[in-house]
Amino acid sequence: MSQAFRGHLAMLTFSALVAGSFSLGALTAPLITPTALNTMRFALAAGLVIGLALFQMRAARAQGEAEPRPGRADPFRAPWRYAILGLLYALYFVLMFEALKTAAPVSVSAVFTLTPLIAAGFGYLLLRQRMTARIALALTLGAGGALWVIFRGDMAALLRFDLGRGEAIYFLGCVGHALYTPLVRKLNRGEPAPVFTSGILTAATILLGLWSLRDIAATDWAALPAVVWITIVYTAVFATAASAMILQYASQRLPSAKVMAYTYLTPVWVILWQTALGQSGPGWIILPGLGATLVALALLLRD
Repeated sequence: MSQAFRGHLAMLTFSALVAGSFSLGALTAPLITPTALNTMRFALAAGLVIGLALFQMRAARAQGEAEPRPGRADPFRAPWRYAILGLLYALYFVLMFEALKTAAPVSVSAVFTLTPLIAAGFGYLLLRQRMTARIALALTLGAGGALWVIFRGDMAALLRFDLGRGEAIYFLGCVGHALYTPLVRKLNRGEPAPVFTSGILTAATILLGLWSLRDIAATDWAALPAVVWITIVYTAVFATAASAMILQYASQRLPSAKVMAYTYLTPVWVILWQTALGQSGPGWIILPGLGATLVALALLLRD
């Protein structure tokens, strides 16, 4: 199995895991502030990943790797890297949950599919990753499909660019997420995925915790319904700890545009999640937009 294939398989898993946070987030958003929820989920996720990193270090010592491997960087060097990436990561998730207060999960996930186009721009600026004509066509097609879903096929609303408040808020978060992807590749200095991810999540927990002290203190944690705790655990384990390591893993093996191409699957996964949770679907009108995003995905994944 080639390294590129491993990266593709990782991102397929990533898209399915991330989609669950949209559907669960829509149920939870009215019940708790986005900052308090995300501080809790980042703290739990950081603990899990730190535990995994310590386990790997002990396993390496047990196998006789007392010294770091040649070329492997000191993870405690340049901690500002974790602060930058943690800030972007926290910003993205806080804005996502804020958006889900007023926007439908499928519509919000369609905004997420605009990130490959933005990520390609950041990939060029930071890593000099150039786009071919095929990739440019695919990104344009995918963006068009996303806009069709966001505006539910209403051409008059699209021409007026009558974007909902939730979608506009989430778009700002997606810009941060698109910048995060190439920065992971640029700022990583050879640290293993669990070690580097634990630094990012720890920084996100500290920064967001300081920002949301008032919200955390005002939350009646004992009175929260079960769906909130389910969402916190799911987002911490699958949509944060696992997906952060998956994203870093894939970013080391695929160009930024291809990594973010898998976001085109997110609306499809969200519809499946909505169906599984007994929620109503978005209707047939969005199918042309979904079809366009899937064609864009196929174009982007070609070598």
